[in-house]
Amino acid sequence: MDTAELLPLYEQMALIRRTEKAAHDLFLQGLVKGTTHLAAGHEAIAVGASAALLPDDYVFATYRGHHHAMARGATPEECLAELMSRATGLCKAKGGSMHLTKAATNMLGSYAIVGAHLPMAVGAAWSARLRGTGQLAVAFFGDGATNIGSFHEALNLAAVWKLPVLFVCENNLYMEYTRIADVTAVPRPAADRAPAYGIPGEVVDGNDVVAVQEAVARLARRARAGDGPAVLEAETYRHFGHSRADPATYRPAEEVERWLKHDPLDIAHGRLIEAGVPEETVTAADERAQTVVRQAIEAAKSAPPPDPREAFTDVWADGGAAWRT
Repeated sequence: MDTAELLPLYEQMALIRRTEKAAHDLFLQGLVKGTTHLAAGHEAIAVGASAALLPDDYVFATYRGHHHAMARGATPEECLAELMSRATGLCKAKGGSMHLTKAATNMLGSYAIVGAHLPMAVGAAWSARLRGTGQLAVAFFGDGATNIGSFHEALNLAAVWKLPVLFVCENNLYMEYTRIADVTAVPRPAADRAPAYGIPGEVVDGNDVVAVQEAVARLARRARAGDGPAVLEAETYRHFGHSRADPATYRPAEEVERWLKHDPLDIAHGRLIEAGVPEETVTAADERAQTVVRQAIEAAKSAPPPDPREAFTDVWADGGAAWRT
């Protein structure tokens, strides 16, 4: 990847990081309704993977999905307005932090039920194969989902039908508050289980946007060629606790310090400088991201609340909620 490709990815990660920080601050101010699960530290997975996908590919994410929504085209203003229950929100205040969705770009949702979206990604891949569109479906999920039955069901059916679907595990070492290693029989909870279904399982540095882009691009080419699904386990670390109610005191201080030194933005920054990009160019990208997010915060704060009459719209494909049998 040359610097002309890497610099926009760095700026996109900076934009996501600053949006996450804004969500954190707005929550503490009482302006974010409900809880929120921040993905600070996971940016390289969403941005790197999205850079390897086509615009009409399908993406499914978990409740920790702000980064995926933004990587697939959602703006900071849309996301922050949704978190703040504003009419201008991504889902018109119907989804909140845990359900960011942008169907217009085939970002088909963030799901709060652990692992529930993996079979949905299989269904999307089956639909694409049936229609002959060449589209790919990608399901992003946490390490904890690998111990859920739907993970195994999804891998099995995807392998049987050789579907164009990628399963990308964001392994941040913890399933909520418990270390995944303490409750899982294999060292790599996703990649080590893939061979049981006859599909490849790979591990990548999930904090290196270039490594993620290259891995996803290669596996995507394989899937589009008809060679079936694959599992990619991306090793990463969340900078905050499981949710805003979690101070994450269960994590060893030396572990946190070690991972914070392996920050996705720092790695991309270092790559850019080593490639000869001037420091002021990288700084300018950061400043642009800061300006966009600052304006998004003010716009979301001043946006109107949702109209209660909108509550029962968009339940069905026709836009309404009329009961049918």
